[in-house]
Amino acid sequence: MPEAVSLWLQLAACLALMGLAGPALSRNADVIADKTGLSGNWVGLILLATVTSLPELITGASAVVLLQAADIAAGDVFGSCVVNLAMLAVLDFLLRDESVYRKAGIGHVLSAGFGVVLISFAALNITLHGVGVPIASHLSLAFAPVTVLLYALSIRAVFTYERTHLIASAREQASRYPDRSLRDAILRYAAAGSVVVMTGVWLPFVAQGLAGTMGWSTGFVSTLLVAAVTSMPELVVTVAAIRIGAVDMAIANLLGSNLFNMVVLAIDDVLYTPAPCLPMCHRRMSFPHCRLSP
Repeated sequence: MPEAVSLWLQLAACLALMGLAGPALSRNADVIADKTGLSGNWVGLILLATVTSLPELITGASAVVLLQAADIAAGDVFGSCVVNLAMLAVLDFLLRDESVYRKAGIGHVLSAGFGVVLISFAALNITLHGVGVPIASHLSLAFAPVTVLLYALSIRAVFTYERTHLIASAREQASRYPDRSLRDAILRYAAAGSVVVMTGVWLPFVAQGLAGTMGWSTGFVSTLLVAAVTSMPELVVTVAAIRIGAVDMAIANLLGSNLFNMVVLAIDDVLYTPAPCLPMCHRRMSFPHCRLSP
């Protein structure tokens, strides 16, 4: 029991650190967007989404390299994507005066659409291996490079759209933080981001320790518990962005995290040396009409 109490206290400490660093990360990202003339969509998609998704990267790499557990890596990634999408409903609840989808810029359609394509491509790989389609092995070999290429295309598409359609409005808001410098914002952003990353990396190990102590199953831990705790940075940063009125940044953070999560899965696929990662993930899943040999 003392071990369980210690783990719960560590979890509370992680959440407290995240609660302090998350708002600072959002505020300084908004200052960076203001000083550079970039839109909140672009900053949320790149700066915030990448930082808040690093816990998934570290967790997945540790799972496939140290534990040879492809199912934990994939469960964390897919579960995090589900949690991120569920957070959109939380945003809609927080904005009582108007729906979040009415306030969101049309540019989010690009990142949302590419997210659907990337997640579907990963799911297709797992499903085709489940039913024994011969082309599945070729898709597994192409998964990592195709995923990285689609991610690069999505970032390029969003950047082109923002530069073409929204640069004028970004310039009009260039004086919202006259008392802050770009250098100061970058330094504070880096400091807050370091706290978020270190805490986010610590969280999964605390969650796994709780699972062992409480007797919870690996499937529950990977898809629900680990995914929930590694998504905590997105939740804290997103809520903080909403409170300062940066709705586009908040939405871009969630959608961008889903995009980057697929890149994380591609990296896990490369790091998992025994075999392609996604076919191994399927071995832990249940399909009614097929069964793979171990």
